[in-house]
Amino acid sequence: MALPKNVGNGDSNIRLIAAAVIITISFFIPAMALQMLLTVIALVLLFTSWKRTCFAYIPLKIDTTKND
Repeated sequence: MALPKNVGNGDSNIRLIAAAVIITISFFIPAMALQMLLTVIALVLLFTSWKRTCFAYIPLKIDTTKND
């Protein structure tokens, strides 16, 4: 099953920047559990930016590729 492309260029760039910021912040957090949580969140953002598919957008019928 092919997933629909529903993440546009602007949305993808925002996700990349947010992932970089979250990874950077996680280096300064002393709690290991919080570091791992932030890393997982950043990895999800990177994955959705790379695949251009957001699983939360599918049931909400959101598509940010309209302007691309």
